[in-house]
Amino acid sequence: MIESTSHLDPSSHSSKTAPAIVDVRGLEKTYSTLSVRGRKQVHALRGVSLEARPGDVFGLLGPNGAGKTTMIKILLGVVKPSGGSASLFGQPVGSSAARQRVGYLPESLRVDLHHTARSALRYYGRLSRMNSADIQRRSDELLELVGLQGRDQESVRRFSKGMYQRLGLAQALMHDPDLLVLDEPTDGLDPVGRNEVRKVIERLRDLGKTIFLNSHILQEVEMVCTRVAIMAGGQLLAIGPIDELASPGDASNLFFDVRLEGDPDEIIPIVADAVSPSDRSTLSVAARRSGEATHRITMGAADQMAVDRVVDALRGRGVSIVRLENRRPSLEDTFMRLVGSAAASQRPEPGQQF
Repeated sequence: MIESTSHLDPSSHSSKTAPAIVDVRGLEKTYSTLSVRGRKQVHALRGVSLEARPGDVFGLLGPNGAGKTTMIKILLGVVKPSGGSASLFGQPVGSSAARQRVGYLPESLRVDLHHTARSALRYYGRLSRMNSADIQRRSDELLELVGLQGRDQESVRRFSKGMYQRLGLAQALMHDPDLLVLDEPTDGLDPVGRNEVRKVIERLRDLGKTIFLNSHILQEVEMVCTRVAIMAGGQLLAIGPIDELASPGDASNLFFDVRLEGDPDEIIPIVADAVSPSDRSTLSVAARRSGEATHRITMGAADQMAVDRVVDALRGRGVSIVRLENRRPSLEDTFMRLVGSAAASQRPEPGQQF
């Protein structure tokens, strides 16, 4: 079941015995900006609480302006919060002890073009104060992990964007961190590049690495993450395991499609009379023609009894049901519902000014 965000208890994770690697509680961040109307307060984060535990691949999802990048910057110690608290490995974010255990792949990594993959890893290894023997050993391991072995002496100027991102993952892992923070790791990549990066993330997940992944690409998150938080407008809307967010246990979120032969003007009142007012609000019909006219009706169903009532009502009126299909909502369905509701609640009333 999706965890409540109004009474969020970070300790409710299934790995309760393991201490949290990322622990965020009531996090606030407010920026002050200047405009033609004077100084304005922008609330980037509004009381966000979440945590990631060892072995999690934690996905942070949200539209542009949700507060995801601000969250990442706070965890890395680049930006200070305005309120609340955040810690990594039980240490305050930004502390030397915490930062030494974090690997980071920024959204737009830049590697000087005179580098090869191997020389770039050597450079990042030295930044992490590694000795030459460890740099050599670790470079060999990582080049194999990300699939760049045999191309380690090529100039990075010849790399595709997918290869560049895989090199970015290697540099983030150079000092063998306990937590890997990835900011939009597949953004701007073509399908081949996304697949390459996703395979590396899956290998890291299988190796037991804890990964904190910021993305707006729902399909990527659904493929690799074990746990997801959905944000919008600086607020946390939902948090939970990926399978529960993608298929919530709340029966009111079940959907089914019915393909019927007949006049939709006659069909809709029959269905509407058989369902509850809340289900009625989700009712829609679309005409699809394949030989004879066939119409698809999509609606929410509170439970299986609601489905049965609709079927009985249609059959009782002599309507032929061509196909009945239960469809569990996807992560995208959940995301759009939550983000849409949040946007509607924040929309100003007519005549309201800011």
